[in-house]
Amino acid sequence: MTFPDLTHVAVTISDPAVSVPWYTRLFGTEPAVDEDTGPFRHIVYALGTTLYGLHVFPRLVGESFDPARRGLDHVAFGCPDRTALEKWQQRLDELGIRHGGIEDAAYGSGLSFKDPDGIALEFFAPPPS
Repeated sequence: MTFPDLTHVAVTISDPAVSVPWYTRLFGTEPAVDEDTGPFRHIVYALGTTLYGLHVFPRLVGESFDPARRGLDHVAFGCPDRTALEKWQQRLDELGIRHGGIEDAAYGSGLSFKDPDGIALEFFAPPPS
């Protein structure tokens, strides 16, 4: 039995007035869905075959995001190679989004940054073959 593909990721945000424009600029597309489901507001971006959702709850629970806390560490977006990472680094600079620069490791290269709530995001490319 083959394990299924990842279909979506959803993160909880604190302020849609800040996060929705930020993600719209980053993704270069408008949300495909923006609806109030009752218990939360659901804002979804279609990124290829994966959906990236923002959830807004009427009452947030707990502290701000910290990758060292149990749960989500980060969300990574795949790039085909390091050259693509360099282009994304330039794009983040154009958007005024702070990042940690490209870090190379034996298992690949990553470009880390955070959303307005401090949720850790990354562009990642495999090592050269």
